[in-house]
Amino acid sequence: MDSLPINHSLPPLSWLQAFEAAARLESFTLAGEELGRSQATISQQIRSLENRLGSELFHRLPRGVELTLDGAAYMPHVRSAFETIAASTRDLFATNRHTTVTLASPVSFVAGWLAPRLHELDAQSQRINLSIATINRPVDYDMESADLEIRYGDGAWPGVERKLILEERLSPVCAPALLETVDHWCQLPVVGLAGARAGWSEWCTAAGVPPLGAPVYRFDSFVLALEAARAGAGILLASLPLVEAPLKNGTLVRLSDVELRPRTGHWLTRDHRKPVKPETRVVWQWMINLAGECPP
Repeated sequence: MDSLPINHSLPPLSWLQAFEAAARLESFTLAGEELGRSQATISQQIRSLENRLGSELFHRLPRGVELTLDGAAYMPHVRSAFETIAASTRDLFATNRHTTVTLASPVSFVAGWLAPRLHELDAQSQRINLSIATINRPVDYDMESADLEIRYGDGAWPGVERKLILEERLSPVCAPALLETVDHWCQLPVVGLAGARAGWSEWCTAAGVPPLGAPVYRFDSFVLALEAARAGAGILLASLPLVEAPLKNGTLVRLSDVELRPRTGHWLTRDHRKPVKPETRVVWQWMINLAGECPP
């Protein structure tokens, strides 16, 4: 059975306003002054409401009014309804409401670099809600259609504005306790990472050391490979900009001063075809400023 329209049983809002104000102020006269209506209009609207409901809501006293039992029971519901409407109006239409900026990014960039710096955005005062979608495959960017994107590569993407945020720097790391189990770290198991990314063979060539063994463990996610290395699974050729925190807190140690720089990195990009919100420009500039503050 279909439900009745809301306005079928809802009294006019002007009547409910008169009731709420009179109940709160205990006076038809004061309610009229607050609502910009005459005392006679308030009295008439409340009488109409009582007739509509079939119940007396007020005791009329020589000085003012007081709620009847039915009126006292009705009052919290009317007040709650008005408060809900007021809050919704504030949240949806107030001039200080926040604007959402969407960012699509590899989870490794978010976890290793962006998340520890989010508090510096001061999104509250900028009236920004930053919505972050993590990307696992290149095709996911098309599905998200975000305002801004973090892409990993050489920057050769047509039709986008781009700014290099993090230049890739690769060097081996491992959990410190693991070093105590062997005479040299090259004897440790290798943690590999799948994908279009420079790997161990390139690093060994740059470092002038013999090739290491094949990876004992291979992951399709840098975050998972990093967790395995921190847990002592083996040595990882890590992206140094993304492992700042574990290197500082000692849960990982660098094994060599040699860094492989494969001319790739994490780029902040924006589709030229999309209109730019002022808040998007704020996030864009904030990330560029952060990148400028980071040591090479």
